[in-house]
Amino acid sequence: DLIFSVAAPLMLGVAVAVVPMQVGARALAFARSAMFGFYLWLFGVILVGSSYLNNGGPGGGAAEMVDLFLVGLGLVIAGLLLISASVATTVLASRRAGMTLIETPIFSWSALVTSISLLLTLPVLAGAIIYVAVDHAYERATFGATEGVNAWIGWAFASPQIFVVAIPTLGVLAQIVATMARGKQPLRAGLFVGVGLMSTAVIGGVTQSSHTVNFSGNIGDVLKSLIPYALFNKLPIIGVVVVLGLSLLALKNAKAKLNAAFVPAFLGVGMVLTGMIGGAVYKVANLKLANTVFDEGVLVYVCYGVVLSGIGAVAYFGPRIWGREIASAPVLGLGLLGFLATVLASLPYFIAGFADQPANVANSFDYSGPIWLWNSLVGVGHALMALVVFLFFALATKSFRTGTISTATSAELFESVNG
Repeated sequence: DLIFSVAAPLMLGVAVAVVPMQVGARALAFARSAMFGFYLWLFGVILVGSSYLNNGGPGGGAAEMVDLFLVGLGLVIAGLLLISASVATTVLASRRAGMTLIETPIFSWSALVTSISLLLTLPVLAGAIIYVAVDHAYERATFGATEGVNAWIGWAFASPQIFVVAIPTLGVLAQIVATMARGKQPLRAGLFVGVGLMSTAVIGGVTQSSHTVNFSGNIGDVLKSLIPYALFNKLPIIGVVVVLGLSLLALKNAKAKLNAAFVPAFLGVGMVLTGMIGGAVYKVANLKLANTVFDEGVLVYVCYGVVLSGIGAVAYFGPRIWGREIASAPVLGLGLLGFLATVLASLPYFIAGFADQPANVANSFDYSGPIWLWNSLVGVGHALMALVVFLFFALATKSFRTGTISTATSAELFESVNG
């Protein structure tokens, strides 16, 4: 799954590398625990991938492979929990003397919020996995057997829960903007509020359900569904808009010098925001988008937005970690190419969702005509994003091994507390 195999480990990996430097810690808290968590995650991803290749996963036809999927997913969750605990502890307990929590750099703050959010929600998913796994291994009656797996754990792979792993994208963007604006960030407290608002998506893990709105019926019925819908789906969007607005304000009020990492970071947040808006549209019952590929478009927008932000994060923080520069022009080009790939892999499914293309595998459905075109464009988008990731990995590897010596200073890891 893109959430737990790509987006979450990517953002947590950046946090593991950057947070100790930003908060002045001598080392990552519980470093060995975090390393153990990485190996748990890696082994779990291998098991999950193997189960999918052998007709496993939610709704899979091979019962043993479905069991393997649940075991692998459990290991993935355990690994991410260990890493999250390490990051959160570093920010809370390992800051340098004199640094208060409000003085924490914005990326470290976003990493803290993300880690705590994962620590609050992933145990809920782990509990659901245990229930489903035990039932599937024996009775296969209480939780709907193979077909019921997704009904009980599917909330973790859909909005608003998927927004949690995208919270650090706000920190990456704000941190880059602070450097471009020479460390000045007006209304810095507003950035903290924006990140906090986005974290309200964590409430979705409590209810484990999707909150929709139906504009049919009387005003009382509409309000009854509108209030929880707005709480679960609109508040996180407001948080992203706040951070975007304050970041652009900081650039307007200073003679900013463009940093190449800004392009993928900004486009990444834009893609995440598009996915979040799409998630809110998906929950409008009157549009009848449920059980269509529209939801997959939401997932890809958010996850590929995180990947773009990750490219920006590595391009920005990399020279401060490895001491060598990364060429600006390729970063700009790959950022724009990744943006195109994200749109191609997501937007066609938004359109196909309104055309009632069903999600998953469907029988007696005509995939010819425009539907064939949408599916082809999505395939091209995924292939293009895979190429972008490969090319950036090659660029980063070469640059950080043989590139020019970086002139970046540690001061650029922070922003002015007073604006």
